[in-house]
Amino acid sequence: MKYKIILFFLIGLDVFILIFQTSQISISPSEALLLYGYPSFLQYLVKFSLNIFGQNDFGLRFVMIFLHVSSVILLYLISARYLKLQRNRLWLILVFILLPGVISSALVVSHAGLIIFGLFLYIYLSQKINDYFLALLLLLYAVADAGFMYLFLGLSIYYLFEKKKILFVYNLALLSFSLYMYGTNISGVPRGHFLDTIGIYSAIFTPIIFIYLFYVLYRGYLNNDDDKVWYIATTALLFSLFLSFRQRVELEVLAPYLMLALPLAARAFASSYRVRLKQHRQKYKAIFILAFVFLFLNTLLVLFNKDLYLVLDNPKKNFAYKMNIAKELASKLHAMNISCVKTDTDMQRRLKFYFIEKCDKNTLTELKLHSKMQNNVTISYKNKIIYKANVTKINNR
Repeated sequence: MKYKIILFFLIGLDVFILIFQTSQISISPSEALLLYGYPSFLQYLVKFSLNIFGQNDFGLRFVMIFLHVSSVILLYLISARYLKLQRNRLWLILVFILLPGVISSALVVSHAGLIIFGLFLYIYLSQKINDYFLALLLLLYAVADAGFMYLFLGLSIYYLFEKKKILFVYNLALLSFSLYMYGTNISGVPRGHFLDTIGIYSAIFTPIIFIYLFYVLYRGYLNNDDDKVWYIATTALLFSLFLSFRQRVELEVLAPYLMLALPLAARAFASSYRVRLKQHRQKYKAIFILAFVFLFLNTLLVLFNKDLYLVLDNPKKNFAYKMNIAKELASKLHAMNISCVKTDTDMQRRLKFYFIEKCDKNTLTELKLHSKMQNNVTISYKNKIIYKANVTKINNR
């Protein structure tokens, strides 16, 4: 009973922090493009949320927070197969919640959060019911999002080795359908992005956890692991690494697959720790503590990202810069009784969410921070100017 109380406490604290963060950030260019751009399943979910909660930041991000909480619960249920002790399952949940990539997917409206939830839901249901009964769910995935094509690829390889011909053909058909519907982003001049991909993976998981996940998947290969989770996670990881030799990889849709391997990593770590005598566990304790130090530091960096402006010479070097400015800028414009402007495409979409429409009456021009030109809009944080712009009224007569 106490473990369930701790679990709900962790989830409650997590939700509280996420809801608080929604008030601290603005809609980003990528989120605005998703909301006002080409129709998608995720767009319909977000618009449905906005219709219920109103056009505000909480309504925008409610879907991602809900999917995140659901993913946490599903991971806890999934981990029962890999971790016998409930306290170990709680440690796994804490690691998952603190992962930089997970925090990002819980706050930022993107396909990552939807894919994480979809993968965990599939694995949980596959532990409970026969794979043949999951055919309809996989079909829904194929229609809902292009990111699930790597699930079909991993399952195709898994069922090929398991000699389940019908399921192999079915997943291969779903993969072909996804490729036909959404296409592939394999084009342009080949350029190596392998080190960039490794670096982004390390940022999403922190270096220690990413290295350990890689080690666990490699050890699974040596031990001829036949776990479905291992096949899905390994296929996506190898595909991303091989593709990175040629081009930049969309890790937004591939990194969630590596998160599936977290229960495998937790099982391997717990097993290695348990079989050793106390005097030989110091190395594992050090790795565990160091991993959590990285996780907490990354979490603090995300939560207090605006404080970075105080030490950066160029505000745009802040990783969260694109998640700021728009809401504050819209408030300034409303205070000036300006309800419409004409500006660059990205900012135009972002301002639209805060009820600043497009028109030819006013022109909004961003200025360089060191510019001597007169400006009438300034956004600062703790007396540190991070954005300057000029709004000009256009006389069309």
